[in-house]
Amino acid sequence: MNYYKKYTPYLFLLPAAAVLIVFFFIPFFQTIGLSFFDYSNSLYTPSFNGIDNYIKLFREPVFYKVMFNTFLYLVIAVPFLVTFPLFVAILINQKIRGITLYKILIYFPVIVSIVVAAIAFKWIYAGEGILNYLLSLFNISPIGWLTDTNWALFSVAVVTIWKGIGYYMMIYLASLMSVPQDLYEACDIDGAGFIKKHLTVTVPHIMPTIALVSTISTISAMKVFAEIYVMTKGGPLDSSKTIVYYIYERAFENLDLGYASALAVVLLIVVMIFSLINILCFEKNKYGDI
Repeated sequence: MNYYKKYTPYLFLLPAAAVLIVFFFIPFFQTIGLSFFDYSNSLYTPSFNGIDNYIKLFREPVFYKVMFNTFLYLVIAVPFLVTFPLFVAILINQKIRGITLYKILIYFPVIVSIVVAAIAFKWIYAGEGILNYLLSLFNISPIGWLTDTNWALFSVAVVTIWKGIGYYMMIYLASLMSVPQDLYEACDIDGAGFIKKHLTVTVPHIMPTIALVSTISTISAMKVFAEIYVMTKGGPLDSSKTIVYYIYERAFENLDLGYASALAVVLLIVVMIFSLINILCFEKNKYGDI
């Protein structure tokens, strides 16, 4: 009987472990293996070329261009997705009339398909779309939101931000429930204002959640694809092409699986580095000895 009790927890873990092995670990090691082969001459009989794909990768200017675009996209989207949903969650957490309706309206973009959202915003950004029409009312010349190299990446980032606000707001709302109310009452007694109360009580208490949101939003920004594929396809002049779209382009349009796999490995390393930085920055007290 003790024997079965000892191994029962592992039996419950088997389904999750099987899913991870099939859909994560096997593709993970296959990708690393593919990165050492050259598929440019033949898709069915690739030749082993060692680290040539990685050498080629770091020698091509387009790689640095897409990495710059990816980091710029991250800088645009992540700070907003970390701070604004927290502000919204704090407001929504107050006792106000119609709070359920507000939650539904803010969360609605999350359940909208990203493809549908991208198409809708593409219409809004069109040369004769709603946005340029509103600008014309103020005698402002139309802007090529998706055709101007200065605006394309920012315009796509707005879609990511629009869809992410409600999702991260719900994460913050769940965390706000764990903040002891007596701490807020103590702040009220001391005469602390709304902003000071939340800076001294709310933010320190939910710092692990802020670290989680920062990490998730960073990873999401690093692997953005659907918005770019639907709205710009990496253009104009590669100004909105990010690393994941570049991987797709090399793998499925150029059929250069080895080079695309090398790009994927580099992306994995970069994502891991950013995730560690996020965790250590937001939870430095917890990992102070590292």
